[in-house]
Amino acid sequence: MITAISPIDGRYASKVNDLTSCFSEFALIRARVKVEILWLLELCNEPAIPECREVTGKERLALLSIVERFTPEEAQKVKDIEKETNHDVKAVEYYIKNQLEGTSLGDLEEFIHFACTSEDINNLSHALMLKDGLAALCPYQGQIIEEISRLARQYRNTPMLARTHGQTASPTTIGKELAVFADRLKGQSRRIAAIEILGKLNGAVGNFNAHLSAYPEVNWAQLTRRVIEEGLGIKQNLFTTQIEPHDYMAELFDAMARWNTILIDFNRDIWTYISMAYFGQRTVKGEIGSSTMPHKVNPIDFENSEGNCGLANAILSHLSSKLPISRLQRDLTDSTVLRNMGVGFGYSMIAYSSALKGIGKLKLNESVLARDLDQAWEVLAEPIQTVMRKAGIEKPYEKLKELTRGQTITPEIIREFIEKLELLPQDKERLLQMTPASYVGMAPAIVDFLD
Repeated sequence: MITAISPIDGRYASKVNDLTSCFSEFALIRARVKVEILWLLELCNEPAIPECREVTGKERLALLSIVERFTPEEAQKVKDIEKETNHDVKAVEYYIKNQLEGTSLGDLEEFIHFACTSEDINNLSHALMLKDGLAALCPYQGQIIEEISRLARQYRNTPMLARTHGQTASPTTIGKELAVFADRLKGQSRRIAAIEILGKLNGAVGNFNAHLSAYPEVNWAQLTRRVIEEGLGIKQNLFTTQIEPHDYMAELFDAMARWNTILIDFNRDIWTYISMAYFGQRTVKGEIGSSTMPHKVNPIDFENSEGNCGLANAILSHLSSKLPISRLQRDLTDSTVLRNMGVGFGYSMIAYSSALKGIGKLKLNESVLARDLDQAWEVLAEPIQTVMRKAGIEKPYEKLKELTRGQTITPEIIREFIEKLELLPQDKERLLQMTPASYVGMAPAIVDFLD
């Protein structure tokens, strides 16, 4: 939307469409309605609560249809009620009661939101939103890993001059360096997938106080577990105050931020490789790189991805550090902060889309890689001095340092030095055959360990 304040809802709106059904105000209200309906149905299933009678199959379908047919228009009805109540969860309760009026379910109205505090409904709703958000976001992470892994395998054997501290270093391969990023991202994806999403439904301070005051014979921990785990697919947490402590959220957001940080590292390395002309970028007809320099093809996708990862991490880091903290049994500082979960997810999705677009434009300049390797014969000082150590030659490191440091080294200088060494014939021959391009160690083989 051209008048949106946030670029998520403006410039980048098309890139976050998959998240609008997860984190919008509509999504939150719909999740609340679902939790309230499932809670009512579970109360109706409990024989020890006779006043909340068992519903017929038709009535059950009618209740579930309130969730299934819930639309933005229905959500607006809830918002209209909220204008009077000034309480968003109470507005949901009244909306559902309105839906039951004049039906056979009207006698169950007072069991809607029975014994609940608002946070019982909210924490489960936020958990559902996170589940949906991860289901939308993680496939983008998977695509990035898949694309980087594909390039790693494609360039498994392509030698490249490494740079440590920005200086020439022992050669590697393009494929192995990309495989490092693929493996790092996979590791964080596994951690994200392993995090259990938790929820509570245990009343005002987490003790089932109101529940037991009405029905002391009911096993409320078991009943609520059925709603949380069987109905919603979330893990029950009994150890709470009024709020679920949000520790799992902190763990999740930290893991997401680490994923994004690794992607920033990848973006910066690819940006640098492009600046070194190791990678070029396929041009897109009609695109302009610079408003004044017609020749430019800027690495804007990786820059965009880096910037949006940073914005995402700023939100995610605040969420992870703030949410586990709540004064005594409850304060409301988490409520307003939780409304920004979608912002962290949104900036992440924008970053992932840009990274995928940039990866898709990459083309390798093997001639540039070969040229740089051929101008860096000094990197063979490492294997030469290592073999000299094996042979027991005195001060090998110092002799190679004197030969190579700050000097322009040619193949002839290297070979002349090797010829003068007293080495085993097979060791000398192996060193004489070695070039910067062939001195890549196990780099190609390491790529094969990618799962």
